Amino acid sequence: MRFACLGSGSQGNGLVVEVANTRLLLDCGFTLKDTVFRLSRLGLEPGMIDGIVVTHEHDDHIGGVARFARKFGTKVWLTHGTLRCVEKAFDLLPSVNIIDGYQRFSIGGIEVEPYPVPHDAQEPAQFVFGDGAFRLGVLTDTGCSTPHIEAVLSHCHALVLECNHDSRLLASSDYPYSLKRRVGGRLGHLENAASAKLLASLDGSRLQHVIAAHLSQKNNTPLLAKTILSDVLNCGLDWIGVADQNDGFGWRQLSHF
Repeated sequence: MRFACLGSGSQGNGLVVEVANTRLLLDCGFTLKDTVFRLSRLGLEPGMIDGIVVTHEHDDHIGGVARFARKFGTKVWLTHGTLRCVEKAFDLLPSVNIIDGYQRFSIGGIEVEPYPVPHDAQEPAQFVFGDGAFRLGVLTDTGCSTPHIEAVLSHCHALVLECNHDSRLLASSDYPYSLKRRVGGRLGHLENAASAKLLASLDGSRLQHVIAAHLSQKNNTPLLAKTILSDVLNCGLDWIGVADQNDGFGWRQLSHF
């Protein structure tokens, strides 16, 4: 199993998970042209993507899904609540599949485990991807953690974990008060210290990769995110990866030592 990122942040998100000959794209918040370019950086062509799994209906996650799926005949999976928000745009897609009750399902060689998160969307989901030996946990776009989130993400071999903002930077930013409340609220985005607390609550004994994701370009820095996560794991700063808005990150491999 390996995974890579097309880009992460408020301007667009996309993550590729690969197991043998199965490749899934988690979210697609970029234009068609940009998505094709970002895939090419990873050595992939659009026809190599077997499906798109969608977290929720916000444009930075779903904005490019319909056009990509229509152009390349790609199957799409999303919750019923998410589909309700974009039904008209998805009407003519070749294959739209409803995630039923957050139950596990398989796409080719990849097992997909959806789980609910607190976020200001209709029926948001985040995911754990597995191949029978390894588990990749992804958590972005949640305002806070829950016991269920912690249970799902324990024992993962890799984590892509939201570190959206630093609370002090957000408080002193030029954002309107209403936006500060939304971003920092229970249905907003995970703050650095909350991400670190969540990470500390997990059984991380199997972790091979930890990636800080969905960083705010105004209210966070890679150094702040890496520092607080590395303190939890007692590891070097360089061991913590960062999903960049422009460059994402390259392939990360999960393997037996």
